[in-house]
Order: sequence, then C-alpha cells, then structure tokens
Amino acid sequence: MKRSFILMTLLALFGLQHPTSAAIIKKVAPTFWWAGMKNPELQVLLYGENISSSDVSISAKDILLKEVVKQENPNYLLLYMDLSEAAPQSFNITLKQGKKETVVPYEIKQRRNDASDVKGFNAGDVLYLIMPDRFSNGDPSNDIIPGMLESKVDRNEPFARHGGDLKGIENHLDYLDNLGITAIWLNPIQENDMKEGSYHGYAITDYYQVDRRFGNNEEFRKLVDAAHAKGMKVVMDMIFNHCGSENYLFKDMPSKDWFNFRGNYVQTSYKTASVQDIHAADYERKLAVDGWFTESMPDFNQRNRHVANYLIQSSIWWIEYAGINGIRQDTHPYADFDMMSHWCKAVNEEYPDFNIVGETWLNSNVLVSFWQKDSKLAAPRNSNLRTVMDFPLMEHMNRAFDEETTDWSGGLFRLYDYLTQDLVYADPMNLLIFLDNHDTSRFYRNDEDTKNLNRYKQALAFLFTTRGIPQIYYGTEILMAADKANGDGLLRCDYPGGWQSDLHNCFQNANRTARQREAFDYMQKLLQWRKGNEAIAKGTLKHFAPNKGIYAYERKYGNKSVTVFMNGNDKEQSIDLTPYKEILPKASALDVLTGTKIGLGKELTLSGRGILILEF
Repeated sequence: MKRSFILMTLLALFGLQHPTSAAIIKKVAPTFWWAGMKNPELQVLLYGENISSSDVSISAKDILLKEVVKQENPNYLLLYMDLSEAAPQSFNITLKQGKKETVVPYEIKQRRNDASDVKGFNAGDVLYLIMPDRFSNGDPSNDIIPGMLESKVDRNEPFARHGGDLKGIENHLDYLDNLGITAIWLNPIQENDMKEGSYHGYAITDYYQVDRRFGNNEEFRKLVDAAHAKGMKVVMDMIFNHCGSENYLFKDMPSKDWFNFRGNYVQTSYKTASVQDIHAADYERKLAVDGWFTESMPDFNQRNRHVANYLIQSSIWWIEYAGINGIRQDTHPYADFDMMSHWCKAVNEEYPDFNIVGETWLNSNVLVSFWQKDSKLAAPRNSNLRTVMDFPLMEHMNRAFDEETTDWSGGLFRLYDYLTQDLVYADPMNLLIFLDNHDTSRFYRNDEDTKNLNRYKQALAFLFTTRGIPQIYYGTEILMAADKANGDGLLRCDYPGGWQSDLHNCFQNANRTARQREAFDYMQKLLQWRKGNEAIAKGTLKHFAPNKGIYAYERKYGNKSVTVFMNGNDKEQSIDLTPYKEILPKASALDVLTGTKIGLGKELTLSGRGILILEF
C-alpha cells in the first residue's frame, strides 16, 4: 500500500497520471447566438459540476472573451464575449483543469437581413388569448413525457394537464383567420417541469426550451411562420419576476443573490401600488417587489447584473429565433423598475417596431398610467414600456352593460366618464383593452340575456371601436362562461372540439347552438370589418356625454371616420341630432352591423340597447 502511494505521487509529480474524465456540461444558455446584433455583448452561462476552477479559452480569433465570472457555486461560469467583429462561425469554448479539458462547441449564426424589422402588434390588431394546454390537442403522443415531474393527464381535473399543444393551435389557424383575428397571444409555452399545476405555464424551469408537452422549439417556430403566412402576429407570454422552484437556477443557485431574500421564501404582499405611492414605507415597497409570488415561484433579484443579462438575452433569443411580434410580460410591477426599463429599451433598440405589453393589474388609471412609456407621473424615470393593460376599464365594462344609463351616472356613463380621464396616459392608443382573461371571471354569464345577446353585443361593439388594442379570450366567440369564484382551473376550460373525443366540435359552425352561431357571426362581422380600418387603428376619439342614455363617439383618421351610437337603456330612445353634427359629416351613412342606409336628419331613434356603427 505504501509502495502504491509513492508510485501515485511520482506519477502526479511528473504529470504521467491517467487523465480524469472531462467535466459534463449540463446547460449552455443561450445554446447559440447571432452575428450582427446591435448590442455586441453576449453572456454565455455554463452549468456543470465543479467547472468554476477551469481556465477558459475560446478558439475564435475575432471574438473577444472580455470577462469570466465565477459564482459562489462552483458549478457555474459566466462568460462575457464581445462580438463586435464576429462573423458567423462555429468555435470551441475550452475549459481546462490540469490535464483535463472540456470542449463546448458554440455557434454564432448568420442573422437574417430583415431580422430587426419585426412588426409589433398595435391598435390595428385584435389579440386572441390562448392557454395552450386547454385549446386543442393536435398531437396526443406528447401528452405524457417520461421523466417530467407531472405526468398525469386528466381532463376532468381543472388543475391537471389536459393535453393541448402547439400542433393543436396550428391546426386551427384557419379558424382564427376566418373569425378575423390578427394576432394570437399564447400563455407561457416555456418548460414548466413542476410537480403539479404546470398546465398554466407561469413557473418556468428552462427559459430556452418549449415545454415538451406542447412540442419543441422548432415546432413553435413553425407555428409562428404559419401564423405569419396567414397575416397573423404572435405574442409570447414571458415571466421575469419569478421562475419555477424546479428551475436549475434555483435548485442549484449560482449564488444566493440570484434570488430575492437570498433564496429564502418571503411572501409578497401583492400591494404593488406601493411602488409609485409617494407615502409608502420602505418596508411595504420592498415586500411588494422583492417578496415571492408564491413559495413555488422564487423571486429573481433583477438588480444582479448577471440575472438581468440572462433574462434580457432570453427574450431577445426568442424574438430572433422564432420571429415573434410581441411579448406580454407577466406581473410587470412586481419586478425591479430600472431593470425592466432597461430591458424594454434593449429590445426596442434591436427591434424598433416590436411591442411589449406589461401586466399592470392596478385599480385605477392613474396607477396604471405610471407604468407606460413617457409617463409624466414616473418622470424623471421612464419605464420604456409602450403598452400597459387597462384593468380599470375591464372592471367598468363588466358593470356598464348591466346597468341603466343616466346622463350623470351608471351604465355607459361609466365608460364616458372613465375615458374623460385619458389625459393621465402618455398614449391611450397603446392600452391593451379586454373584457376578461385567464385570471378573471369570463364576461359572458350563463344566466344573462335569456331573450337576447344585447349585453354581449354592446360590449364587443365598444371594445372593437374605442381607443386601444383589443384582446379577447379564447371561446368568447362561442359564449364560454366561467366564474372565478369556482377556481382558476375552470376559467381555463377546454375549447369544445379541441380533442378528438369531444362530443361537440365548436370549431365547426354546424355544431354550434343557435345562440353560439349568433354570437360568433356577430363577432366575425365586427372583426373582419375592423381589419385594415385606419379610422379605428389610428384615429382620434371624440365623444359626447350620454344624452337620454345614448352614448355617441367618433373615431377619425384623415377623411375617414366611424361614428357610434349606443343606447344604454332597455327602452327605446330618441335624440335630437343637432348637437352631433361635427361627427356626422353626411346626411346618411351605412350601418356596419346591418348593412342598411341610415338617414341622419333631425332626430335619431335607437331601440332598447340598440347599436349603430356608421362609417363615413
């Protein structure tokens, strides 16, 4: 034994020992990049066992390895490279530990000539929000993936996976195009390898991979290309505030300061109004922003520059790789203001027309307006966030069409009164407006309108003709209903017909009920008319206070205009048209909804809950 020890020592001294095996690299993020980006800096995160002691070199001659950053955890290395002079190429990253070498192949791809010309979504679009697990199962073979933590598929369980996927969405692009949709917004599709509740997608475990139960990265890019071929844009849901607790970045943290409260669970208060509250205590503000959304969703510390770079690069990677047209950022006010501002600016420097909408779930237009780009309320800081979500308008719309309207309160006066306050917004046209989404009760209620669809029809007419960017939730066109009081899982029911075993396939007109056909046809008429309508997409808004319960407003762009009259009461009403002459440029106009010519003489009569959409 003594002789063996001496021999091993001599071998070590003379460098003759048998080389140990190379380190196994578990993750490389991002897996590749592109030459010619406006920002030439690239962060490459390497994750493998005990790699931090390695000497790092790269074989590329025109790429500068600027910085090699070690973390507290020896399993990570962060490489910062300067690609200013880099041509498209493949090269090697070499990690050397004594005689042991680990070679990581890496590729810098050729960027498309038009890569920066991504067309973002805007007020000319209508977004159709889809929860991929609940829309359609186009490929049953990916329902269960061996080795993933949640392998159960049970359509009878609201919080289980149901099997919807990217192929199911692609299979129904014709349906969406026929309806009149111009953009689809997908709830998160990135990997959520969590033990339970992974169907919704908001606990990401790998920022660079599509969840395999939805498909793969290439299938997502194929879906985007197919949508583009039909003239539809694609908006991708992203989450920078938090990740899933099964994410390798949390399970084996690079360092404690990658997460708030040094990786220890502290619950957020959800009171994000404290961010802009000039009276807020420091404790309140810190708890709201740094606290965790839930225990299973640890909160990133975006003040750590490496975290910030990792997240920013992940979003740019998806834009460049898949050609998406927009991002919806979850829980925007819960993240660090300065980092999120930097992110929005970095994205728009690469893609000038790209649009990002932040989830700004706050209870007043003043609070929401703080988060919009160029807001005077946030000055001198600037969020650089072009589009924010108009949650207060959603609340008003969910009440307005139930109530009788007077000239001073209730019903449509709510909408008029709210829009009179648009001066708080830097850009009212860049507000995402909606009746409901995956987190709220559905607008349509099973017990409503036993004789007609007046509430539904008035709401859609307003949504599709007022200022802002409309969004509808999948199934609204066939009157899907659900109450949040019964749980979030039921808010995200399966679209009937998305599974081969479904008894009723509502993707097909013949299988819809008479009421569903009426609702679908009404929405389709409005959406198809709205496409390419510059008065709606770009026009100014001029409105009149309700008169005898009738609300009137005009959208105008150049010499084109649309004027809307809406009766907010159940009984017929007549009004003198003399005060409205400035929004009635002709003595008659075509009603968009009925195709009939409407005379605009001295008086106008509207039936109970009646609607006129007049195009000039």
